[in-house]
Amino acid sequence: MQLSDLTALLTAAGLCFRGGFQPVAGDGLPALENGAIPATLILVGDIGGRLWPVFSQSTEANDGAPHPLDRWTRRIVDGIAQRAGAVPLYPFGGPPYWPFQRWAQRAETVFPSPLGILIHPEHGLWHAYRAALLFAETIALPPLPAAQSPCESCAEKPCLSTCPVGAFSASGFDAGACTGHIAAPAGRPCMDGGCLARNACPIATELRYPPPQLRFHMAAFRKARLS
Repeated sequence: MQLSDLTALLTAAGLCFRGGFQPVAGDGLPALENGAIPATLILVGDIGGRLWPVFSQSTEANDGAPHPLDRWTRRIVDGIAQRAGAVPLYPFGGPPYWPFQRWAQRAETVFPSPLGILIHPEHGLWHAYRAALLFAETIALPPLPAAQSPCESCAEKPCLSTCPVGAFSASGFDAGACTGHIAAPAGRPCMDGGCLARNACPIATELRYPPPQLRFHMAAFRKARLS
């Protein structure tokens, strides 16, 4: 499998190549059927809401059943994995719970942000990881560009001062304060337009998810927190 061929399959499905690496024993990967460590891990995800036009028209998005995005992702990525001769792993449906954020920091130039979301120098906070593909063969990957976290040069850090209930701070995320806010009428701006703290990040604002996708993610987050 050539990387260009895999990228074409992902793009046609509304997904993106999100980097990769050659694993070692300490990366927490399952062994392949022959007991060997996978030779290549490639991350699959979304940038700037590219998946939304495809996903939003899918059966999963409109059938009313739980976890529509996860079910769509599994159907699409399972099919691509079969064609590519890869083993798919997902950040949902565990246990086991795979260390996707750790893998992402090996696969791409991304950094922890004050919100706990990995920030990309070009994509900001508007990206996501949906799956990983494990290959028995070594696939040539582009080198990682040198970069530093955009948070280091962000003096004002509006992401830490915009939340109406101060759920984000240098000491971490106050999940209870956030949940209480979005469950109340005062939380409608967050529910309708996306997390105000995330929206306040000045990096890659042009890649902000479209409003329907923001509402979708906020509704899923609130349902998960209140269930």
